[in-house]
Amino acid sequence: MDVESPVLVIVDAANVVGSVPDGWWRDRKGAAERLRDRLAAEGLPGRPTPVEIVLVVEGAARDVQSVPGVRVEPAAGSGDDRVVELVAGHPHRPRLVITSDRELRRRVTELGAEVTGPRAALG
Repeated sequence: MDVESPVLVIVDAANVVGSVPDGWWRDRKGAAERLRDRLAAEGLPGRPTPVEIVLVVEGAARDVQSVPGVRVEPAAGSGDDRVVELVAGHPHRPRLVITSDRELRRRVTELGAEVTGPRAALG
């Protein structure tokens, strides 16, 4: 029996938290932690399991830690470059990237990933 890999869901944390003008810029790490906790508790609204959620963080949010249900990947440099590395590193797996960044969308779709906007992570 062939067991299918769970969908690898890669969330561009900076882009997703930046899509809601709720004061996130005053506490970038806290905003990323709230997104992480929401994803860990609720998963992706309307998305059937199984999924593996990876939250890519950068800059001031780089110290955010993983929790059960959400693996946090700190970007050493550009968060977009880390997202692309993760997509490229799993070519035989279904991948979904959550971002509204046009250039990032182009880069990951060229690698065969699907893309959706921030509402997929926010409900």
